[in-house]
Amino acid sequence: MSESRPLGTVLTAMVTPMHADGSIDVDSAIALANHLLDHGSDGLVISGTTGEAPTTHAPEKLELTAALVDAVGHRATLIAGAGSNDTAHAVMMAQQAQEAGVDAVLALVPYYSKPSQKGVVAHLSAIAGATDLPVMLYDIPGRTGIALTDGSLDELAEVSNIVANKDATGDVGAAKDRIARTGLDWYSGDDPLTLEFLRAGAAGVVSVSAHVAGTRIAAMIAAHHAGDTARADSLHEELLPVHDAIFNGPGASNAKAAMELLGVIPGRHMRLPLLPLDDDELAALASALRAAGVPITT
Repeated sequence: MSESRPLGTVLTAMVTPMHADGSIDVDSAIALANHLLDHGSDGLVISGTTGEAPTTHAPEKLELTAALVDAVGHRATLIAGAGSNDTAHAVMMAQQAQEAGVDAVLALVPYYSKPSQKGVVAHLSAIAGATDLPVMLYDIPGRTGIALTDGSLDELAEVSNIVANKDATGDVGAAKDRIARTGLDWYSGDDPLTLEFLRAGAAGVVSVSAHVAGTRIAAMIAAHHAGDTARADSLHEELLPVHDAIFNGPGASNAKAAMELLGVIPGRHMRLPLLPLDDDELAALASALRAAGVPITT
């Protein structure tokens, strides 16, 4: 982390390890967090979409968050997800995250309901107003069904503790103007586009691929910030097969299975509607990751 990038540069959207009965495996989550921080990450997003936030419940989120704050909070920025299309529920998650001791909150544009832009701004402002923590917006219209407009971003940027945006729109051209206009710290929300977003002015990435390639992603970002274009380009090309492997199907399922393959967590159990990879899918993932330079030995 640096003064100019207080939330960090490689923020891994961490999977949530689970036991075979579907309960959260807190001990494995702590082991996973330490592994990620040892391999390139300087921040973690807890209970985001990749962490199966839609199917984990408030008491579970609170227990997991508090345990991670105690275990690794001194090592990295910890950002807790506050994603819901129920504003009161999202506000509660933000408040509980602050009580647990996280560093920031990730506030998702409300999904499915398709409110007006005024409603979206009111929802995100309510989350920010419920906590003293820095807030990162999360704009992912492919999942929420609605995108933040320029006007909404301008209005939200005026909220004192809204400091960043995770951009999963895929629109790098728009991001360049928005970064300059709003002054928000910008984070790529799409692993294959990270270098393009960096060149548009982004600070870093909220990554799923960093589960298996955090060191290389951190090196790419460092090369970019150092002005080493050739090195950044080379690492970007090297990382593309990693992204292809992780996003060939549900990223959460693949990332969790990859952590099992690397021996970091003991299982790849998921909660419905997400399914764990079956044996054939696991073998295909292992082969693809090996070919992409990830040290899978099993």
